[in-house]
Amino acid sequence: MKPTIYPRTVLKSAKLIGKEIHIKFPLDQQTLDQVRSITGRRWHSIEKYWSCPASVNTCKQLIQWGFHFDELLQEYLSNAQKKLTESSVKTNFEIAGLNGILRPFQKTGVGLIDNFNGNAILADDMGLGKTIQILAYLQLHIELRPAIIVVPACVKLNWQREALKWLNKPKIQILNGQTPDYTQKADLFIINYDILPYWLETLYKIQAKILILDEVQYVKSNKANRTKAVKKLAKRIDHVLSLSGTPIMNRPIEIFNAWSMSDPVNCPSYWDFTHRYCNPKHNGYGWDFNGASNIPELHQKLLDSCMIRRLKKDVLTELPEMQSSFLPFEIDNEKEYRDAERNFIQYVRVTKGDHAATKAEGAETLSQIEGLKQLAVKGKLNQTVSWIEDFLESGEKLVVFAHHKFVIEQLATKFGNICRKIDGSASMQQRQESVDLFQQDPLCQLMIISLAGGVGITLTGASNLAVLEYPWDPMTLDQILSRIHRLGQVKNVMIYFTMGLNTIDEKIAKLLDEKRKIVDAVMDGKETEVTSLLTELLKEYKNETND
Repeated sequence: MKPTIYPRTVLKSAKLIGKEIHIKFPLDQQTLDQVRSITGRRWHSIEKYWSCPASVNTCKQLIQWGFHFDELLQEYLSNAQKKLTESSVKTNFEIAGLNGILRPFQKTGVGLIDNFNGNAILADDMGLGKTIQILAYLQLHIELRPAIIVVPACVKLNWQREALKWLNKPKIQILNGQTPDYTQKADLFIINYDILPYWLETLYKIQAKILILDEVQYVKSNKANRTKAVKKLAKRIDHVLSLSGTPIMNRPIEIFNAWSMSDPVNCPSYWDFTHRYCNPKHNGYGWDFNGASNIPELHQKLLDSCMIRRLKKDVLTELPEMQSSFLPFEIDNEKEYRDAERNFIQYVRVTKGDHAATKAEGAETLSQIEGLKQLAVKGKLNQTVSWIEDFLESGEKLVVFAHHKFVIEQLATKFGNICRKIDGSASMQQRQESVDLFQQDPLCQLMIISLAGGVGITLTGASNLAVLEYPWDPMTLDQILSRIHRLGQVKNVMIYFTMGLNTIDEKIAKLLDEKRKIVDAVMDGKETEVTSLLTELLKEYKNETND
């Protein structure tokens, strides 16, 4: 959009002076009201002109209102608009020290964040690697340290895992509990939203250069203590990056805080935002801002000012057919699990480990291992539920695989009407009814399946699957994954493996991966025997007894 060039006799003028736009116009009520609506506008009573921060949005408004631009402002607008287009983003830069290769669209994302000077809302679709792009930006700008990363509690360990994987020897500190206590210096401080209010004064002392807000929809309510704390922290930090695949869940008001923290220059005031985009209603007691209005305009302004948004369908050719991610969770029954594990290690020491797997003791060994598996899934279940809740806010469907009945029942009770389950107790008719509902009804978002109930069914209505409990062999795991990764699936598939940190989960996952490689290499497809994996697992524990 180019500004209309008016004759010199027209006095509605806008000039670029430094980083501000200076505005003059003949007094008339309509133009006065328009200029007063500009974010950050200020009246200079002595010099008789208005000023406001330079931004693409403001330039577009002034164009619509018939203002004449000087050459500097025209040049500013042209350059600024080019910066916001993906085709003009530099992607030929190298990120020294980054341990991995970015996909082309991810590199473009890093370039866009750079164009926004590290003040942006990264709103890419789920599964496109928002975490990786943020970490790549942090590696590109190592001067932006220390960094504070605020996340939901259930993904703190995942952020640590990804940072250690992608960055060059970062010093990371995870902040826990409600009593602030940190002594070491770090590059990255990872903290969850729920405890942030208790750590606020301590975090001020860190003097962070950048603030990362993962799942920024957590701070949509201004009444919540965590929102108040995050907003106070954001005011003290120059660069604020917000992440969310679903920054607006139901209504425009939900993105205001993310916009105002990441790009306060271009974000309208709360009053202006709510009255322009929230279809406000006065109910006799106060304003209701839960409506929506002028949505296309809001979307474009967000893209122009700070938002980066790509959908899976936009980058489908760059994605692998199936991706996977591990979700490490700390277990909340640590003592119970460790006691059972010590007893098991003692048992392994007495029975000579792998010898027990092939003898009469095998049944007892398997029983004890199943006990550890139950304790591991029990310990990570609460965090898994939180993760599922966050995932479902995306509006996408999810299939969850679990084995033990208590896990399936607890999940089914928790998610109620939006959930269906298929286990060994389901009749053929019940199975088909549940499958049809999940495949066809957009309100049915979650399907829980067991191995016994999930064989032979097609659940391509979802392209995401979470594995809560691990089977004994890779072929069985393939059977689980094939519920969504099969003919009829038109989307790229994402598999999430939940993992109880420092539990038997890690050992089984590692061995499954090794056995899969063996199976894939065998031309006749001979399955790995359960006992062979059990033997390897016992060897792992036997090695621990020798440490």
